[in-house]
Amino acid sequence: MLVRTLRCGQRTLDISRPVVMGVVNVTPDSFSDGGIYYRQNQLSIDAVLRQAEAMVISGAGVLDVGGESTRPGALTVSVAEELDRVLPVIEQLKQQFDVVISLDSSQPQVIEAASKLGIGLINDVRSLTLPGALEVAAKAGIPVCLMHMQGEGPATMQLKPEYGNVIEDVMEFLQQQVARCQAVGIAADQILLDPGFGFGKSLGHNLTLLNRLDQIVALGYPVLSGTSRKTMVGQVTGKDVSQRLGGSLATAILAAQKGAALIRVHDVAETVDALNMLEAVCQEGWEIKFDT
Repeated sequence: MLVRTLRCGQRTLDISRPVVMGVVNVTPDSFSDGGIYYRQNQLSIDAVLRQAEAMVISGAGVLDVGGESTRPGALTVSVAEELDRVLPVIEQLKQQFDVVISLDSSQPQVIEAASKLGIGLINDVRSLTLPGALEVAAKAGIPVCLMHMQGEGPATMQLKPEYGNVIEDVMEFLQQQVARCQAVGIAADQILLDPGFGFGKSLGHNLTLLNRLDQIVALGYPVLSGTSRKTMVGQVTGKDVSQRLGGSLATAILAAQKGAALIRVHDVAETVDALNMLEAVCQEGWEIKFDT
């Protein structure tokens, strides 16, 4: 099964070439951009909308809204706090921009409320494993992105990640989650996979997963790759989180070459340029492909 389009609620997303997903973290403590939308400790919707507009103008096809930091060591926030952060933002983004709005959340109450506002994608780092999340996602009738994370959550995932074979273990987990989804009626063409770069992985694990991302793509589901500004980039380049653009672009290009359908990034304009350049080279007959 090779999915070329995704039915994201009222919109259809063309994924015949990699789609750039812009990160909209409405949190005060995310690892890279936490707090950038806050003014005097209050979330500024205007600041969010300005940044979102810049992303859309630059070529983002999806805006991924998250109200809980999932950086290593991050603690969970209350459902009420997450709702207060994401729902007003989603409502405004839906009104102002003709793109798919994705919800980055694991909480069934948040998924349900956001679905009623018309989101087009559920992006869950916990792979719909919290009680009630799977059923709520099935009822929503929109695509779900299932991510692999080792450990009980962001607070503990990086303590000591270990695998027998990281690519085989991640693929097995993802296939198990696909089976869970299909068992409750989520169609195969509404499922995406994410290997979870940085979520319970060492540098070696992350590099192996990126190098062999085509094996996950070969499972037949669209794959989301999220490496933007992450620790793995800093470990290789020696750069602080604010200086990881070059390394992040390299990982985006590599993911596209391996067949990723969605590239989740903070730096939309630069990533779009890099992918456009890759596509231009590809069209000239070079043996570089967006998919396998």
